[in-house]
Parts: sequence; C-alpha cells; structure tokens
Amino acid sequence: MTDNPAPAKIEVLEEDAVTRLRLSGRFALADLTALNSRLTAATGQKPVEVDLTGVTRLDTGAAWAIAEAELRAKAAGQTLTLTGGNPDTLSLIETVRKALPKPDADEVKARSLADRMEGLGRAIMGALAFLADLVAYLGLFLARLARSLRHPSEFRLTALVHHCQEVGLKAVPIVALMAFLIGVVLAFQGSTQLRQFGAEVFVVDLIAVSILRELGILLTAIIVAGRTASAFTAAIGSMKMREEIDAMRTLGIDPATALIVPRVLALFLMLPILGLIANAAGLIGGAIMSWVELGISPAMFRSRLIEGTDISHLIVGMVKAPVFAIIIGVVGCQAGMKVGNNAESLGQKTSAAVVTAIFSVIVADAMFSIFFAQVGL
Repeated sequence: MTDNPAPAKIEVLEEDAVTRLRLSGRFALADLTALNSRLTAATGQKPVEVDLTGVTRLDTGAAWAIAEAELRAKAAGQTLTLTGGNPDTLSLIETVRKALPKPDADEVKARSLADRMEGLGRAIMGALAFLADLVAYLGLFLARLARSLRHPSEFRLTALVHHCQEVGLKAVPIVALMAFLIGVVLAFQGSTQLRQFGAEVFVVDLIAVSILRELGILLTAIIVAGRTASAFTAAIGSMKMREEIDAMRTLGIDPATALIVPRVLALFLMLPILGLIANAAGLIGGAIMSWVELGISPAMFRSRLIEGTDISHLIVGMVKAPVFAIIIGVVGCQAGMKVGNNAESLGQKTSAAVVTAIFSVIVADAMFSIFFAQVGL
C-alpha cells in the first residue's frame, strides 16, 4: 500500500532583493487558483525566485500559471527564475512555455520611431522597385518594337489588328455613352449655376474646355484602364499559369514580341481615336442639354464653340492620349507576366493592375496639367 502524495503547499518568503516562493507537494487543477494568485501578487515589484525542489508532481495547469507569471514579470521589467525541480517538471514547464501564443508586437506595444521609419523605408523601396520594374517593361516594349521595325517579318500584324478591335472598336459604345452623359451633366449643372449671373451662353465654353482639355480623354483612359488592363493581365497571366509562355521560349518565340508589343501598340493607336469619339459624344450631349435647358440652338452652340474655343484645348487633350495608352498597356502586361501558378495570384494581379493603371493615369494627368500651366497652354 502506497502513501498518498503530500498536498500542495506554497510558502512566500519576502527578502530585501527578491521574493522567494517555495513550492512543495503535488500541484493539480484544484490548486491552480491559489498558485496563480500567489504568483500574480509576487510578480511586478521585484525579482521572483520559484523553488521547485519540493514539488513531487506538477500538472499542465500549474505549469501554465508559472509560464504566465514569467511573461508578466518580463512585461513589468522584472525577472522570474526557477530553481530546483526534477527534469520532468522543468520539461513540462518548457513545453507549456513554447506552446503559449506569441503576442503581436504591433498590437501589444506601440511601435518605436525606428520601427516606423523602417516600415516607411520598406514601403518607399518597394514602390521604387515596382516603378523600376514598370520602366524595365517599358524599355522592353520599346526595344522589341524597334526590333520589329528592323525585321518586319517578326512583326505580328494579325495580333495587332485583333487587339485593335478588342481595345478600340468594342470599347466605342461604352466610351461614347459615358462621354455623352458627361456632356449632359456638365450642361445641366453649368446652366444651373450660370443662370444666376445671366451668363448662360458661357455654358458652351464650360462644356468645350472641360471635355476637350480634361474629361474626354481622362475618363476614356480610366474606362480603358479598367476594361483593358484587366484583360491584358488575365490573358497573359492565364498563359503563364498554363506554362504557355515557357513553351513559347522553348520554341524560340520571344514572349515580349508576341504578347506585349501588339497589345501596347494597339492601345497606342486606338486610345487617341477613342478620345476623339469621346470628345464628339460629349459635345453632342452638352449641345442637346443646352438646347433643352437654355434654348441654345445647335447652330448657336456650334458658332460659339468655333469662335470661343481655341484649338489648343483639343491639342492638350490629344497629347495625353498616347502617354495614357502606354501606361495602361505596360501596367497590364507587367502584371500579367508577374502572375504565379495559381488562380489566387491571377485574381490579385488583375485587381492590382486595374488599380495601378487608373492611379497612374490620374497622376500622369495631374503632371500634364502642371506642365501645360507652366508653359502657358
């Protein structure tokens, strides 16, 4: 017949430099509350030493209480050390200590200035690396285009015509409708405001300058960015997922010449045409609403448009179109070439391509506005 193990016992010895807890006996779940209370009361004021020499058995709950007390002492800037104890007891405490969830440093404590500066630096370097990659793909497009001009037999005319139809002809309805409605809205809102000053006739100037200089080509580029950049990324990314691009390289076909040049060149050719269509549709919408709302006849609208609108506004708008086209095409193709081997990567790159293309177009438009303001156009 064996003797029952000694019950759990906790002795607290307060000394000048340390608080000593002497544990002895068998610690089970029933003793967890008392052990945790003693450890909580002891930690945080001065170093704690836990003597495990007299412990005959320690369950997981008691080991958890000791490990948690170590974390509380560390958070308070103090130490909790373990002395004595048999190998099984110390091994259990170490196992529980490793199993404790690690706190998220960003949530538990405020980030230091150095951490914030590091994060800012990493974000800036990531943005610069992404910009450098876009510039590299732009250089790749220009190099392959120049090579195609030197060796016309390598140029894929059929692919160019196909992409011109996809990015240009099929985009005409949505671009024209959008521009027509923008012209209607400008005429309606402008007439409401200008009527207060008896200057309704200037609504023609408002519509002409707004559409020809900014809104026509900008909104067209935004629509094309959402429609075409995603299509480029999805098409090239799907080919990359199916390893068709690797197969092209194996067959001696340059992917940049076959995939990037026709797409970007098609945008370069078709976006100015779409911009002109948007300008015409916007002016027609503005003329109709001016006729309905203000009684400005189409003949009067045309006369005021020709007399009061300088050709420089149209030139300013059209100069932006090729630049916007190259930005959209390069962003879409670059994102497609960066797609991984799974559908999740394809979805992420497609979404990122649309956002990046629209953002880049708006930034480029702002830079154009500053430049033309400086040169007096």
